[in-house]
Amino acid sequence: MAAATTDGGGLPLLADKAPSHSHHPERHFTSGEVVRDVIMGVSDGLTVPFALAAGLSGARAPSSLVLTAGLAEVAAGAISMGLGGYLAAKSEADHYQREMKREQEEIISVPDTEAAEIGEIMSQYGLEPHEYGPVVDGLRRNPQAWLDFMMRFELGLEKPDPKRAIQSALTIALSYVIGGLVPLLPYMFISTAQNAMLTSVGVTLVALLFFGYIKGRFTGNRPFLSAVQTAIIGALASAAAYGMAKAVQTR
Repeated sequence: MAAATTDGGGLPLLADKAPSHSHHPERHFTSGEVVRDVIMGVSDGLTVPFALAAGLSGARAPSSLVLTAGLAEVAAGAISMGLGGYLAAKSEADHYQREMKREQEEIISVPDTEAAEIGEIMSQYGLEPHEYGPVVDGLRRNPQAWLDFMMRFELGLEKPDPKRAIQSALTIALSYVIGGLVPLLPYMFISTAQNAMLTSVGVTLVALLFFGYIKGRFTGNRPFLSAVQTAIIGALASAAAYGMAKAVQTR
């Protein structure tokens, strides 16, 4: 407690005390790019090999053939998806560098115009010229901060992680392999393709429901709705592949 003192009239006064700053934990999720890569890899990994295995089972292929074709697809799909993730992240980094160079040249060649754009950005947040004027002056004295500000608030671009391309490729590829092995597991232990397919359907639907639920938790959507949507998409894909295989077989 603060020590009590009295004024000249004998009234109690509280001694000055420093204001206390309450600390509350910030609960923001900041790994959105990694989660996006995992979702992309696992969702495709669960769906594509599942549909392929169902299609081959519908064509009455033996379990060994389904498993061989499925593993080959998982390997090819992981490489393709990983390469796609790498190229997408690399293109994003290259785009950022090009825009940063262009913005840097504009700050040097037309500084007054760029400074006026800072004011326009600030005014969108309800600030008056006398309020954002010192901010504009401060940024003009710090060219790097000025450049970073323009990249983020004028162009809406965040500086990408230099390791992002490799991390994205590995995350997507590994996630694809993990997801792709789930529907193929029954074919490793059950010799009859039809029986393996029924087991694969059950295992994969459970995996899709679980993955959809987790995806909903991370992305902020309703987990149960996300689980159902993910399972329906996977079921439709496999049903389409199975139906096409059956249609071709009857010809």
